[in-house]
Amino acid sequence: MSQSSTKPPAPKTALVIGATGSIGGEVGRALLARGWRVRALNRNPEMAATAAPRLAGADWVRGDAMLPASVIPAAEGCALIVHAANPPQYRNWEGLVMPMLDSTIAAAKAHGARIFFPGTVYNFGPDAGALVDERAPQNPLTRKGKLRVTMERRLEAAASDGVRVMIVRAGDFFGPFTTPNSWFSSVFAQPGRPVRLMMRPGPAKVGHAWAYLPDLAETIVRLAERADDFAPFEVFHFGGHWTDATADIPETIRRVVGRRIPIVAFPWPLVRLLSPFNETFREMLEMRYLWKRPLRLDNAKLVKTLGAEPHTPLEQAVRQALAGAP
Repeated sequence: MSQSSTKPPAPKTALVIGATGSIGGEVGRALLARGWRVRALNRNPEMAATAAPRLAGADWVRGDAMLPASVIPAAEGCALIVHAANPPQYRNWEGLVMPMLDSTIAAAKAHGARIFFPGTVYNFGPDAGALVDERAPQNPLTRKGKLRVTMERRLEAAASDGVRVMIVRAGDFFGPFTTPNSWFSSVFAQPGRPVRLMMRPGPAKVGHAWAYLPDLAETIVRLAERADDFAPFEVFHFGGHWTDATADIPETIRRVVGRRIPIVAFPWPLVRLLSPFNETFREMLEMRYLWKRPLRLDNAKLVKTLGAEPHTPLEQAVRQALAGAP
């Protein structure tokens, strides 16, 4: 009597839009590590070649995230679309982010894929309070915050039209592959480079939400693997690292490098002076409120869903972030 054999299920495929960036690249790495097939969409062959070693095993697909005609064929056969595309250095958000998001929605609708979208704390104004869960009101006072709200509402509307969406909201990113325009790289240290001077954007006593990228990426992939159990539109808050006077990133960096590196105040007056002439400075100035008042993400829903949030101790996370790419 012959014995029947069953083949193991084929690995799921994900399309990563923004794979050369911090969050897109890290989620791509986590997906590959857990056996997913990864397609990485990129319109710049030079950037793709630079990022390829970080995403060893990914298939790079040339295309423009602004164009549905590029994204729709790239997403064929994909169970997940990671929408991690961002305009560089805060520039021209109004003109770029909505067309890119609409391309992703069109591709998800065409192929039945679920969209993962990285949420931010920019959605919340002062009325949200100091500890914010998924039900908190979104009444931002900044242009970027209002645009992020518009993006999430567009995704929620798409979910009511048959597109499945998962948003994972987190604080400011840091990690071995953090991009130079991140807050961590801008004011504390750039991965892989010696630390000679640090700037403090706000009082140490005011708490700030940080997301260590490998922990956040692992969280996203674990949620993606359980996504069939979720509603068409789901939002989770990632707690990450909460830093204040008792757990401070500059002091942690000093301990890691073993030197008393100078810490100076961030030059907000200069940023304000130059902001009329520099779009990046204007956007940074609008985000200053997050360094003046605490806004912490409540991850109770996430912990209930996963049992625990992936979490690397702060000193170890900072050490790995400073080391840069392994």
